Amino acid sequence: MSKVQKDNKYYVTADGLQNLKDELKELTEVKRYEVAKRIKQARENGDISENAEYDAARQEQGFVEGRIAELEDILKNVVVSDIRDKSKVFVGAKVTVHVDGEEEAFFIVGAPEANPMQKKISHESPLGSCLMGKKIGDKILVEAPVGNITYTILNIE
Repeated sequence: MSKVQKDNKYYVTADGLQNLKDELKELTEVKRYEVAKRIKQARENGDISENAEYDAARQEQGFVEGRIAELEDILKNVVVSDIRDKSKVFVGAKVTVHVDGEEEAFFIVGAPEANPMQKKISHESPLGSCLMGKKIGDKILVEAPVGNITYTILNIE
């Protein structure tokens, strides 16, 4: 997610938008203060130049603040998928495909909410980008490390 999208927009589902808002709230209202408290306690322990606790807390603070800035940018440039035309693949769709004699289902999501372990693939991924805009019955060829793979779209929900 560190790359800037070509049009500076982040496409997400309604659920994905809520998850991003919840994460930002947790980071700004809880995590930020927990880390500040850890830094304060580490400073009170004396010399900070050789204090591993202080260094770890400052490193975590950098991560938290970086993630807050990233989430704020995403939320400022977010586009929630509008699911009107279910005749073709779109961000937010559940797509069932036939591949290698098996049926597989994927959810097409925006890059910020992609999670291959949950079968949520980004519309920017090689498979996701090939599926976008396609219809039931369409066959697509995707280049993969193991060679070209042909997918047939069976259903779009």
